[in-house]
Amino acid sequence: MKAKVIVTLKKSILDPQGSAVERSLKTMGYPVDSVRIGKFMEVTLAEANKAKAEEVMDEICRKLLANPVIEDYFFELEG
Repeated sequence: MKAKVIVTLKKSILDPQGSAVERSLKTMGYPVDSVRIGKFMEVTLAEANKAKAEEVMDEICRKLLANPVIEDYFFELEG
């Protein structure tokens, strides 16, 4: 089963990288309101049971892929 994971900074956390990209895009004339930078990961699990795979992915995200103090994450399973 494949999981697609997206990790982003929480809304309350400043995103200097996103702000820099936003400024650059505005300077280039693009009509953007805001930019937030995050991470995208694909994880292939050797787990056929969807409920168990969701449980495992949630644990992986909390323990390794994201810092729950400053980051939000979500994932979707395929297969």
